[in-house]
Amino acid sequence: MKVLIAGGAGYIGSTVASACLDAGITPIIVDNFLTGRKEFVRGRIFYEGDIADHELIDRVFLDHPDMYASILCAAVINVPDSVQKPVDYYRNNVSKSLRFVEGIVERGCDRLLFSSSASIYETNLVGPVDEHAPIEPLSPYAKTKAVSEWVFEDIARSGPLRVLSLRYFNPIGADPSMRSGLQLSEPTHVLGRMIQSMQTESTFQITGTDYPTRDGSGIRDYVHVWDIAQAHVLALENFDGLFTDGIPYEVINLGSGSGTTVKELLAAFNMVSGVPISVVEAPRREGDNAGSYASFEKAHRLLGWSPQLPLASGILDSLTWAKQRDQVLGGGTKDEARMVGRS
Repeated sequence: MKVLIAGGAGYIGSTVASACLDAGITPIIVDNFLTGRKEFVRGRIFYEGDIADHELIDRVFLDHPDMYASILCAAVINVPDSVQKPVDYYRNNVSKSLRFVEGIVERGCDRLLFSSSASIYETNLVGPVDEHAPIEPLSPYAKTKAVSEWVFEDIARSGPLRVLSLRYFNPIGADPSMRSGLQLSEPTHVLGRMIQSMQTESTFQITGTDYPTRDGSGIRDYVHVWDIAQAHVLALENFDGLFTDGIPYEVINLGSGSGTTVKELLAAFNMVSGVPISVVEAPRREGDNAGSYASFEKAHRLLGWSPQLPLASGILDSLTWAKQRDQVLGGGTKDEARMVGRS
């Protein structure tokens, strides 16, 4: 089985590609390195370029006419940055994604897995959030994911395309084999900032302590990126059976099923790392919200998926990757990837 992974040189996409390889599925990767890394595609079938480039997508499908499905992971994801640069986010996450989907449909690829986000849900929800929860995205980033879902659903209902939108909660960790991980040296998500504070002996900021949660800090559902990758493999293996009721669009949450506040994550981080970090409280950031956690009952029912790796594993793998990141990302050139696309 061959699958096209748009954005397969990024954090999520490269991990999904590794899980596919381990399962005997061949990933065909397209990435323009806007945020991805050439080291993550080394030794893999790779085409460098923009997912909106129809000539490039033509070449991919001419080379691989037996493509089974496409996975759309390509996106820019920084919430505060999206508030400052909404045009960039709508261009990259909506316009180019639509162009990509047009391309695969024209070439007869009728199976699409879309990397969506739980950030599209209403923020004042209590208890586990299922797929029927109200949609109310706050940040431009979250809005781009919601808009993309609506667009893809309309396309699916009008023609041959079938779409599975996987709504990720908060990915943490790395490929347990350390083939890839979070590529940013200065990450903006909370666990990455904790690691950076530990490495630089700087103070970690808890941004927002007045949320309606059990300790006032924001609550998130942290799910290991390897568990997310395994869900993609299961979705590919079970794809055709997901649409037996005739509806060509489906949504599935991917989360741990439990919520962890920032202060609770900090306590777990200090325990796993053994190096407590100093902390200061700060105001909320624009675009942030109190957060929620997932119900993964539907993922279990339809895919047989449930998260296997606990919070401590996600923290430990993130720490291990952070120690190895410079070594992994410091070497290698594009020529070491299997370059069959544009240079």
